[in-house]
Amino acid sequence: MLDQGESVVVRFAHGIEECLGADLELIDGLADRMAAGQLDPALHVVTRILGECIRSVNDAWGVFSRSRIALLPHQLWVCKRVLESWPTRWLVADDVGLGKTIEAGLILTPLLSSGRVGRLLILAPASLVEQWQVRLREMFDIRVSIYVATADTETSDLWNTQDRIIASAHTLRLDRGNRWGRLFEAEPWDLVLIDEAHHMNVDEQGHRALSYQLVEGLQERGKIQSLVLFTGTPHRGKDTGFLSLLKLLRPGEFDPEQPLEEQVEKLRKVMIRNNKQSVTDMSGEPLFTPVRSRRETYTYSPQETHFYEQLTQFIVTGKAYAAKLGFQDRRMVILILITMQKLASSSVAAVRRALTRRLARLRDAKADLEEWQDLERLQDLQAEEGTANQDEISPLEERMAESVGGVDLNPNEIPALEELLAAAQEVADETKIARILAVVDESFAGRSVLFFTEYKATQALLMSALHQRYGDGCVTFINGDGFIEDVLDSSGNISTRTEDRHLAAARFNRGEVQFLVSTEAAGEGVDLQESCSALVHVDLPWNPMRLHQRVGRLSRYGQTDPVDVVTIRNPDTVESRIWDLLDEKLERINRAFKGAMDDPEDIRQLVIGMASPGMLTKVFSDADSAVTDQTLSDWFDAETATFGSEDAVDAVRNLIGHVARFDFGTVADQIPRVDLPDLVPFFKAILTVRARRPDQADDRRLRFRPPDEWTDDFLIAGVDRYDLLFAREPKPEEGEDVAGMGLRVVDRAVRDAVQLTESFAAIRGLDAPIFVFSVRDRITGSDGPVRAVIVAAQSAPDGSWSLIRDWELVHRLNPLADKPRSPIFTDSDSADDVTDLMVSAREHVVSELNALDLPFALPTVESLACLLPA
Repeated sequence: MLDQGESVVVRFAHGIEECLGADLELIDGLADRMAAGQLDPALHVVTRILGECIRSVNDAWGVFSRSRIALLPHQLWVCKRVLESWPTRWLVADDVGLGKTIEAGLILTPLLSSGRVGRLLILAPASLVEQWQVRLREMFDIRVSIYVATADTETSDLWNTQDRIIASAHTLRLDRGNRWGRLFEAEPWDLVLIDEAHHMNVDEQGHRALSYQLVEGLQERGKIQSLVLFTGTPHRGKDTGFLSLLKLLRPGEFDPEQPLEEQVEKLRKVMIRNNKQSVTDMSGEPLFTPVRSRRETYTYSPQETHFYEQLTQFIVTGKAYAAKLGFQDRRMVILILITMQKLASSSVAAVRRALTRRLARLRDAKADLEEWQDLERLQDLQAEEGTANQDEISPLEERMAESVGGVDLNPNEIPALEELLAAAQEVADETKIARILAVVDESFAGRSVLFFTEYKATQALLMSALHQRYGDGCVTFINGDGFIEDVLDSSGNISTRTEDRHLAAARFNRGEVQFLVSTEAAGEGVDLQESCSALVHVDLPWNPMRLHQRVGRLSRYGQTDPVDVVTIRNPDTVESRIWDLLDEKLERINRAFKGAMDDPEDIRQLVIGMASPGMLTKVFSDADSAVTDQTLSDWFDAETATFGSEDAVDAVRNLIGHVARFDFGTVADQIPRVDLPDLVPFFKAILTVRARRPDQADDRRLRFRPPDEWTDDFLIAGVDRYDLLFAREPKPEEGEDVAGMGLRVVDRAVRDAVQLTESFAAIRGLDAPIFVFSVRDRITGSDGPVRAVIVAAQSAPDGSWSLIRDWELVHRLNPLADKPRSPIFTDSDSADDVTDLMVSAREHVVSELNALDLPFALPTVESLACLLPA
């Protein structure tokens, strides 16, 4: 750009630098070679172009990542949107089952491979931390360390010695032992990913959740460069909380103090939402099979009716008694009574176990500090209203129902409990379980069936019944700790069983067991669709969002059959009538919304997510106060007035109408139709350039010794021979690596190719010249993850030009590169002058820049290479 004598100002690919003239080497560019008629070795030019194209398409789409499962169009599209600028700041609010971990891996792969991200921090709910670590490792070979609080000391310098960390948001939000201080003083993070980001709430009074304060503190100290939030329920009913999340992402653009309506036009640049109705495969066909839901009913036996009447009276008496107590004792009593209601709605067995243990503890007058700690923890988790916490909530609820806590539930609790337990003992067989077995026989004979329940006692009850009906070995289980007691086998013997959840899921997916009974431990992060398309809700959680999560275990990509979902209800119970009213209200809201939108979707998940914390629990727990159907209906309407209100539906409409979303019809031509097998010809070419002859077992496997030029990387130098599998399936054999961007030797091969300087060649097999250009951003300091976009132009006999995108150019050149020792690469001695053609080709590319959807502020087109027909 400027020669100042001793120094020279140069624009490199990465930006503008001032250098000593003696340090620079001038390399002839394409125009110089064309003017001199200087032809380069054709294989070198083809290899360089392929390397540039591979880097270009992967920077933008992440399509050559080492994911072990097939990549879907909407996932690639999310990756492209997030990677269009740097720093990147997005809220990804996709529906359940669309693959947020895969989207995260796609985003991370090009960033880690290019070195753009060196320091990575992931925050997730405690129950999902291990899942994130395992999935990133198994799907993408991305290694992340789990944060361990005991390793974070004043002398360990953990936050600077670990560059890739995943931590429990619940653990990290507590500032113990100056934890926050060390984190705030550590080096900045290139990228922070946060799962279930809606937990970072800010209420209308400005009270900020501890996790929000932590992230806000990092941001205020300049410790976060890029930030991506994931949540399926971004709006929790209050604009303040939603806008506060957006303010974390774009501090200067969103203001919680201003109306949402005045800011929705900016949502498209910060928020992505895709739903199951809109996503497709690469052919534009819908990804998800229909979900067919139906209700089955049953009626209590006289013994069950008597027990539930007794329990209802016990709870009503207890609530009246609690009203006279002090705040702390009243809070404890009410929480225990509500927990008993929830246990009873699951099964008599669940509440009977809790009552038995509570009675024993009362007789021993045993209460301790741990029970109060359980109370505090349970209230914290329930206030968060997150589905990811249910794995911890259910065991706490069972313990709370058993606990004493230093308070009685009514003035004569021990005699009342004895009477209740006597009534419970009269229930020998539960009609709900009998109805479930009948449904299996009538509707799912010979099919795998997934059952969901909230509590382990009900889980053991159903497993015992399945053993009795279908024989031992027919069922496995998943729960929080992999431990279950009081399970009967077919001979009536009681046993305690253990099983790892991953092993149980694998056995069920392989069809080795017909049934799987799960608590909410499998409600998220466990895929069970491989051999099952039938689900039975043994009980109905008071948070309807968890029903959506449960169905998501089967209704996901890879499911080939319609998913049959059965709920079991007793229509004579108040709880069942509340569910009827709730379903009717949600259906009314959904119908009204669909009628008002051009591109309708099922909004029930979003509306449920906007319910105020505790509202639904209060509705279910207090419903017994309204005794007649008419009174119950009026009471329900009053209690749920804000649920699905006009304001809530307007907020949903604003979100859906203004966010960025995948549309196959719009982006179908842009989605790259390349995958890992398309890297094989490139690898054969670059190895031939470097005087290596790979062994090729089949069209997706290569074995080779690394070229000497690559051994400047000591990790590559330590490998004698590589065995690479260029495919996502089947599973790699022992000693094989899945080859994709992010694998060190693949990154080195691409870097080697783009550093080649050859640019002008003639080759047999072409019918017209191909001119290749690199499009970059002229504005320095705004360089994003996409370093350059490669595009080509080829002339037609009539003088017109056709534009060739990077992935299309890979398809054009791969048949040539696949035979790197072919006579087509015999070097030519001379070439015609095509300077004028190149000028025309460049003009065509410039005229088509708008159609390329470039992530650049001010794109500039640079000549890269030219291939002529020999």
